[in-house]
Amino acid sequence: MMGRRILIIQGHPDRSREHLCHLLADAYADGARAAGHSVDTIEPAQLAFPLLSDPAQWQDGPAPEALLPAQEAIRQAEHIVLVYPLWLGDMPALLKGFLEQVLRPGFAIAPAPANPLHSGLLAGRSARVIVTMGMPALVYRWFFGAHGVQLLRRNILQFAGLKPVRATIVGMAGSMPPERVGRCCARLGRLGAKAA
Repeated sequence: MMGRRILIIQGHPDRSREHLCHLLADAYADGARAAGHSVDTIEPAQLAFPLLSDPAQWQDGPAPEALLPAQEAIRQAEHIVLVYPLWLGDMPALLKGFLEQVLRPGFAIAPAPANPLHSGLLAGRSARVIVTMGMPALVYRWFFGAHGVQLLRRNILQFAGLKPVRATIVGMAGSMPPERVGRCCARLGRLGAKAA
């Protein structure tokens, strides 16, 4: 099997790299590289870009120059992995702002599609969403319906053409003992090896 081109978008907004999100992303990348896949990483927290404040900016404006390499990395990728902590039930604002800037009409969706339900321009790519949170994962999945992940999957990634979009939800992140961190990292390494 030939290796796949994987892009990891590390969506934790804290640059200190002392978070579970970074460990999980690194484990996924290590597993993928060991299996012969190529891996690139983008950290929106390391990039300087403005947030959008007008729908016309998103519809008709170009992506900021600082994010053009990110668009090219997305274009080249066959599999995209997004890693972030759950904040107020959703992705952190910095990651959402990044996605709004890069996933524009003409790049991620057709500017004037004949069928808006089939307007994605990033077809042929798969994705995995890895989310950490303080609550138990089962509570988030069954009581809250994993609403933030579902929104990202359906309204952003699948709308842009990515399929399938799978999710890994890691609960109780703030109180995780080292042995469970190790198990989670091993699991992500196996997923990376499969580019899944």
